[in-house]
Amino acid sequence: MSIRLYVGNLPKEPVEKDSLAAMFADEGQQVSTKVIKDRKTGKCRGFAFVTVPTDEMADQFIEKYNGQSFMDNPLKIEKALPRSKAKKEEGAEDGVSNAAANNKRKNNKRSKKQQTTGSNRQDTIQPDPRWADQLSKLKEMLAATNN
Repeated sequence: MSIRLYVGNLPKEPVEKDSLAAMFADEGQQVSTKVIKDRKTGKCRGFAFVTVPTDEMADQFIEKYNGQSFMDNPLKIEKALPRSKAKKEEGAEDGVSNAAANNKRKNNKRSKKQQTTGSNRQDTIQPDPRWADQLSKLKEMLAATNN
């Protein structure tokens, strides 16, 4: 079973698959690389994936290359999360599409922001029920001292 490794901290300047593969040439033909590029600009997005045949080789690969300098940047290498697991974490379970899950998250953020930045008028703010009695007593005492 092949293991995918995440290779991060690549420079934004043009990084070609061949130049990254040349760094890992010691590992032989067993290693395949894929540099992730921006669709519009074609520039490197700062990360790539390397596939190795075994889990043991993946551990050796991480130990050998993690932190090594590539085009003046220290590489960050770790095991990549499986794709299916990442989709479930993003809310794509039970037939919900990623776009729908993302919209739902955005709406939740908006509603939370509206709750926290809502009007500060005293008639709309509800006190904590545990302290409501004591708060009403304090309000009465304050009103009595102001008169």
